[in-house]
This record gives sequence, structure tokens and C-alpha cells, in this order.
Amino acid sequence: MKMKIMKYTERISNKLNELLVKNYDAEKWYVNASDKVNDESLKFYFNKKAREHKEFAKALKEEILRYGQKSDDSGTFKAAIERKWMDLKALFSSISDDDILEEARKGEYASLEEYKDILEDRTLPPSIGSLLLKQREAVQATINSEKVKEELVS
Repeated sequence: MKMKIMKYTERISNKLNELLVKNYDAEKWYVNASDKVNDESLKFYFNKKAREHKEFAKALKEEILRYGQKSDDSGTFKAAIERKWMDLKALFSSISDDDILEEARKGEYASLEEYKDILEDRTLPPSIGSLLLKQREAVQATINSEKVKEELVS
């Protein structure tokens, strides 16, 4: 029985670590995006989203540590490449605020799918399920607000 519990906490921690890394990536992406846009309201918005993902990561890290597991404090290689691509794209062409907002929307849709996937696990402890549901709802609210911004711009 003890071995089963050990695997259970490692499995949950692995899933939470995947979300943790994705939130670190999102935070870095939004900070980078806020430096690239010209519109002050978008700068404010992107900085707000960076802080939100930082808070998500902090809460996830606390849950991982609560289970006695190690947290992954690095971002993904893919996210680093995407940030560099954004730098190059801005350098060699004019990247518009609309383009950056579109990339933010794509990232949030991907994040929403990650949360949906992990929430399908019916063995999640209630505290983790509640935390992930709250974070998923915030991601959905972001997507909804980005849709509104797109409608206002077009």
C-alpha cells in the first residue's frame, strides 16, 4: 500500500510540474510581449497576465512541495525558442500589437487545454482539483477578454 501512495504523489507531482513549467513560460512570454508592444493598455495587460501566471506557478509549487516532491523551476526549451523568435521577428519585420495579442491568445488556448487534461484525472485530491479549476477559470477569462479586445480592434 505504501508503494501505491508513493507513486500516486509522484504522478500528481509530475502533472503539476508540467503546469508549473508552462506557467513559468507564460510569465516570461508576457513580460517579453509587454516590452514589444507600443500600446500602453496592452503593456499593462501583458504585465498583469505575467503576474497572474507567476501567482499560478507559486501556488502550484506550494502544492508540489506539500506532497514532498521536487518542483521544476525551469522554463521549457520550446518557450525560450519562441521568445527568441519573437525578438528576431521584431528585429527583421514590423510585428504589430495585434500579432502579439494573437500569439497571447494562442498560448492561453494551449494553457486551457493543459488544465482540461489534468482536471480529467478523477484521482486528484480535492485541494489540487479546486486550485486547478480556479486557475483554469482565470485562463478562460483571459481568453474571453482577448476576444473582446480583438473585436474592439477590428
